Amino acid sequence: MLFLEVFLFIGAVVGVIALGIWKSRDKEKKVGGSASDYFLAGRGLTWWLVGFSLIAANISTEQFVGMSGSAANWLGMAIASYEWMAALTLVVVAFWFLPKFLKAGLYTIPEFLEYRFDSVARLAMAIPAIVTMVFVATSSVIFSGAKFVSEYYNDVPVINSLTAMCWLIAAFAAVYVFIGGLKACAWTDLIWGVALVLGGVVVMVFAFNMLAEKPAEELILTKVHNSEATVQDLEGASGWERFMLLNDGVDGEAVAKNGPNGSGGKVHMIRPKEDSDIPWTALLIGLWIPNFFYWGLNQYIVQRTLGSKSLAEGQKGIVFAAFLKLIIPFVVVIPGILAYNLFSGDLLNPTTGEYDYDKAFPVLVRNLVRPTPWISWFVLAALCGAVISSLASMLNSASTIATMDLYAKFSGEKDPNKLVKVGRIFVILFVIMAAFTAPFLNDLGSIFSYIQEFQGFISPGLLAVFIFGFFSPRTPRYFGAVGIATNVVAYAAFKWLLGPWLVSNGWWYSDSMAFLDRMAICFFIVIVTGAILTVVSPLQQKVVMPENKEIALETSPIAKFWGGVVVAATIALYAVFW
Repeated sequence: MLFLEVFLFIGAVVGVIALGIWKSRDKEKKVGGSASDYFLAGRGLTWWLVGFSLIAANISTEQFVGMSGSAANWLGMAIASYEWMAALTLVVVAFWFLPKFLKAGLYTIPEFLEYRFDSVARLAMAIPAIVTMVFVATSSVIFSGAKFVSEYYNDVPVINSLTAMCWLIAAFAAVYVFIGGLKACAWTDLIWGVALVLGGVVVMVFAFNMLAEKPAEELILTKVHNSEATVQDLEGASGWERFMLLNDGVDGEAVAKNGPNGSGGKVHMIRPKEDSDIPWTALLIGLWIPNFFYWGLNQYIVQRTLGSKSLAEGQKGIVFAAFLKLIIPFVVVIPGILAYNLFSGDLLNPTTGEYDYDKAFPVLVRNLVRPTPWISWFVLAALCGAVISSLASMLNSASTIATMDLYAKFSGEKDPNKLVKVGRIFVILFVIMAAFTAPFLNDLGSIFSYIQEFQGFISPGLLAVFIFGFFSPRTPRYFGAVGIATNVVAYAAFKWLLGPWLVSNGWWYSDSMAFLDRMAICFFIVIVTGAILTVVSPLQQKVVMPENKEIALETSPIAKFWGGVVVAATIALYAVFW
């Protein structure tokens, strides 16, 4: 049966990749292919391709390993704020960010900075973006994907090797993005996006079924400390009732508390202000920063929307993705909490005596789904497809920035065929660099925290700079580079010097400064800097941005309506899980 599972799994992965390559070979593109075809799918993506592609590019083992692991630990449902707040963010991106980007006819997000500020600002975003995508985002996706597969097949030689799986996953992704570019990514994303949601639902259903059947005497050992649930309460309760009894108490008495895993209830979106990862204060400002940066300014996400057939198609696709984001916590976060309730012993490292929470989802899948090979191959293919999809998207976007913002900028090359060749060379170079880096991430704690912490050096400053670029036409051009540099210095200072100093003197409200709070502080520092420079040294004439006449820029009324529905649904979910 193991052979059958492996055969179906490999067949599914190879088959979807072949489909992506085939669809990228558009019969209408008989000659060479242009840079727009390779990097932006010929600017012809429809709303359903945009929507599923956004989700498939976003949801990867960063979520299924990192986010589930954080949920299995003390954060519980609170980690879902990254998903549900993203739904609100996407609505804003659809109607505020995308119109400006499509109107300017951008290939890359750093390109906007040159039009609005100067070439220094463009480079100040482009170079860190490449470094971040290759050594942080891409390498972490390779690592977490390899960790998932090697944990799943922990008794199969070679496949259980983290390093071997890092290189294999990297090779799979590099092949089809090398050949087909963004269009290949979009079509494979369509398949992986659907399979990912269905696979997550399968795992969640299996987990709740086991929770309903597992002996109450074993489950009671995993309840949070301030739950008053007893074995008698668990007896005869349904799977959902047991989940709430263990993690929220009999009458919701298990409130969220600061401390190690099990200290307080896990079914709450609002954490104490002392929490080291997501204090409630971060929901006011701090968490919005990485959300807006990621969904509105991150090249490997926004590149899908830049390839939209029209503004209306892009807006419908983004709002559709926002709806899907509301579903993700139910197939990622809740199963992470269940992994601790069901298999806490499997998460314990017998050598160190500590829990490896990043193993939560792989352990869940291995114990629940692997015994049923007619289903397990599909779940495994969906999860690995999500990894490969995200990785391919990152490689495509990193090569786009390197080609258009660096090579074409400095060489003056305009031949589209040559630019595509250079882009493919960058794909190979970047995937090799990321695959070399990936195995070393095993020495880190939480991969999700690693990614988010690193973004703190980049995202607050860039978001502030773009806000001025959108809404302040007289802010001086040199502020682009100044704002980005100011954030790097400020974040480093609050991480290693000012933050610890404030805490040690008792001038901070907790015993550590959460990275989201550091982001908020740095964001306001850059905003104040920009405001001062605008008053002191305003431009004499407003900046006039370029305008792309080849794309329809009418706003979609349908997207507006459903965007409002997304906002209402998000508010309702926060009310339920407050």
